[in-house]
Amino acid sequence: MGHKIAVYGASGVTGRFVVAELEKRGHTAMPFGRAQATAADPEALDRALAGAAAVINTAGPFAITALPLLAAAERAGVPYVDVAAEIEANADTFARGATIPAVPAMAFFGGLADLLVTAAMGAWTSADSAHVAYGLSDWQPTAGTLAAGQVSHDRRAGRRVRYRDGALSYHDATPPTLTWEFPDRARQVIGEFSMADVVTIPSHLRISSVVDYMSVDATEGLRSAAPRTEPESFVVDVRVRSGSEERRLAVAGRDIYAVSAPLAVEAVERLLSGRFHVTGVASAGAMFDAHDFLDALPDVIQATRSS
Repeated sequence: MGHKIAVYGASGVTGRFVVAELEKRGHTAMPFGRAQATAADPEALDRALAGAAAVINTAGPFAITALPLLAAAERAGVPYVDVAAEIEANADTFARGATIPAVPAMAFFGGLADLLVTAAMGAWTSADSAHVAYGLSDWQPTAGTLAAGQVSHDRRAGRRVRYRDGALSYHDATPPTLTWEFPDRARQVIGEFSMADVVTIPSHLRISSVVDYMSVDATEGLRSAAPRTEPESFVVDVRVRSGSEERRLAVAGRDIYAVSAPLAVEAVERLLSGRFHVTGVASAGAMFDAHDFLDALPDVIQATRSS
């Protein structure tokens, strides 16, 4: 039986994918945006969520929208999911907590790698490091991605962020360019290209260091900010290390924005059907069974390597 799901930012690129995914699965989308309810208007947000079984927030910058929408979801007593890739915004959400099930960064950046690392960990209770490499063929950012990125850039005064020795820190060091052996081929990557993974993964896994790598092809596309014309292909390759042991898991697919939709909608369906572990704020790997969640999306992400 379908549910009524409120979608904030439904007119954006990811928002439209989310609405389509909800309808594909038999749910009714309740789209709204800033024209109906700004994040600074609690009463308008409450009206927009009236009758909704859950809310998916796709409207960045999430530094502005996440906490007000989460508060509105609490007042409505419904689960909250967002697709935030902003490191600081996600950290704010975890720091705030919630009285309802809430999953930030339930998207390509943040949620997917967290599920992969959690699945790769298996029975390990801790690890020395997690390495997440993104092999994107290109990256043509949406206007929302650019706006959110600028907010994060300004919040950290242009500095870079890393998760090392169990803590987030900011630095001005030049990131290294490396060669990463992806399952399909070797690619040049930028090291310490930190994404939401540096918040989601250590929020529940005992890992001393979380390092992201981004393909040079993607960083060049991001820098040029060319209009989005066609979707990129991707490989996400994670390696978790403990002492001399390494566990590896990789998946491939197409269109990082489209992939965020089934991730977010699958999360909402699991929250509404009781298939979750935490009442409060939790990342994808902590909230859900990681292996089962990944297995539920064979048409979206395809496993390419497991060891």
